[in-house]
Amino acid sequence: MASALPRTEHTAPEQSTAPLRIAVIVGSIRADRFGPTPATWVAGHARAREDVEVDLIDLAEHDLPAILGGNDVEAPQPPSVTALGRSLAPADAFVVVTPVYNRSYPASLKNAVDWFYSEWQLKPVGFVSYGGRTGGLQAVDALHTVFTEFHAVPLRDALMFADFWECFDHDGHPVDVERTSARADAFLDQLAWWALTLRQARAERPYPAGDVE
Repeated sequence: MASALPRTEHTAPEQSTAPLRIAVIVGSIRADRFGPTPATWVAGHARAREDVEVDLIDLAEHDLPAILGGNDVEAPQPPSVTALGRSLAPADAFVVVTPVYNRSYPASLKNAVDWFYSEWQLKPVGFVSYGGRTGGLQAVDALHTVFTEFHAVPLRDALMFADFWECFDHDGHPVDVERTSARADAFLDQLAWWALTLRQARAERPYPAGDVE
């Protein structure tokens, strides 16, 4: 069953040629987390492109309540939720940076995702994951299902860092710069293609949500 949260109308950007806005989200908030390292790196890599603007969002800076709001859509949201929503809503695409915790993704990330609906709707979501031998594959697989529920478009391909402690140096740079940069370019090319395509579609025609019990 789809979320009970209301959908909002999507409006066209002021200029169809405006740079795409990508929000890079650090999904882990635990102590001694590694997440800011790949998040900062992929955000910097994206900023080198002329067709995008990047907003780096760290969930550790947003004290979101663990208890979600009820079905009263008119009730005011907690200030921390409102503040995060202001950062998510203008985005044309998302890059979610996640570790793998016990074969899935962090509770902090699920909580942040569930506080919103229209902010994710009809937008592409790419994933940067890190972990041991699998590189966070289980977390990405689980997040695919979650974002599909929001009528978002999860990318098939992800940037995954297996044995992540060997992938970056102490300055936060990839050890294999050439190979990692090439993978990031391909990843961002796909994300930008979907972001531009979906932005145009949102502006030109309504989406048939198809809410059927």
